[in-house]
Amino acid sequence: MSAAGWRHGYVGPAELLGTVRPGAEGRVVRSAGDLDAWLTGRARAELAEPFTYVVDLDGLLRLAPRRSEHVACAGSADVLGAGEMGFERAAGRWTVREVSNQSTGYCPRLDSWDAVARALDGAGVGRPAGFTHAVVFRRCVSCREINIVREGDFVCVFCGDDLPGEWNVAA
Repeated sequence: MSAAGWRHGYVGPAELLGTVRPGAEGRVVRSAGDLDAWLTGRARAELAEPFTYVVDLDGLLRLAPRRSEHVACAGSADVLGAGEMGFERAAGRWTVREVSNQSTGYCPRLDSWDAVARALDGAGVGRPAGFTHAVVFRRCVSCREINIVREGDFVCVFCGDDLPGEWNVAA
């Protein structure tokens, strides 16, 4: 873990790494103006859905269209946070309407919220107090498959074994 937060390496399918093109990383958002410039002109249907985001190792928010892979948004680099983020316009400014850590490519820890909050605060973008949808990831010790824990049921959906209580999805 760094001073900025836990460093998450890519843990998703290897074949997706081959699809990452240099220079195609997500749009960096350093300010509310950057966010406004990126969101303005997007189709209404696109704005209704959350976007793909990562927080890079410099602590900067990167955004990409929803159907983008997190690993592409990050340029295949490690991240401090990843998930989906939706926006709404309020009082003439864009604010975060919803935000999750839902990324099966990076499986970020719940405490990755700290990096997400710092990135949004640094850009001057309004946000909720935490993830509006938090996803708990665990790797099964027996079969090595990555699981999303639902309703506090720490049982592997692939082999039925118990999942660890602590996050263990390191690259």
